[in-house]
Amino acid sequence: MSLFDPKNRVVEGTNSFGKPKTPPGQVATRKFPVLTFGETPEISTKEWRFRVWGEVEREIVWTWDEFMAFPQSTLRADFHCVTRWSRFNDDWTGVFFRDLMPHMHVKPAAKFVMQHAYGGYTTNNALDIMIHEDVMFAHTLNAQPLAREHGGPMRVFTPRRYVWKGAKWVNGLEFMAEDRPGFWEQNGYNTPADPWKEERFG
Repeated sequence: MSLFDPKNRVVEGTNSFGKPKTPPGQVATRKFPVLTFGETPEISTKEWRFRVWGEVEREIVWTWDEFMAFPQSTLRADFHCVTRWSRFNDDWTGVFFRDLMPHMHVKPAAKFVMQHAYGGYTTNNALDIMIHEDVMFAHTLNAQPLAREHGGPMRVFTPRRYVWKGAKWVNGLEFMAEDRPGFWEQNGYNTPADPWKEERFG
C-alpha cells in the first residue's frame, strides 16, 4: 500500500487476488453493461443518508458529508458479473468496510450483514467476508463520480464475489446474529457467490 494523500490510500496489486485472471465461465470485456432489477433511483448527495442498525450498540444515521469524512482509499480490482462477463483493472475509490467497522459499534453477536439500498434491494454477506475481502463503499470509478446507472452516488463493491453481493444505491447496513437471504438469494442465487467456484445459483 502506498500513500499519496493522507485522505486517500491507493491499494495496488489486488486485482485477481493471486488467482488466474478470468474466473471459470467468465468472458473478459471492456464494456460495462447495466443490469438492474426495477427502476434506477435518483438520489442526490444532499438527500442521501446511510443508516446502521440491528446488532449494534446504537443506531446511526450518517449524511453524505459525514460519510465522506471517513478514510478514503482507491482499490485497483476486477469486476465479475454473474451473467458471465468480467472487467479488469478499474480503480474504485471509497471507504473500505473494514475502515468503517470501528465507527459502527457492532455487538459481538453480529455474524452477518444485510446491505439495504434505495429502491428496496437487499443482499446478505457474512461479516467475515465484509471485513477481510476488500469490500468497499464506492463513490468514484476511474477518477469519475460513479454513474447513477452503476449505483451512484454510492454502491458496495465486492471484488472477490459476484457483484450482485454489493448493493447499488446503498443506504444502510443491518447487522444480524442469524443469516437471512437478500433479494436475489430469495430467488435462487447462491449465498457465498464465489466466482472462482462458479457459485451462481442454488
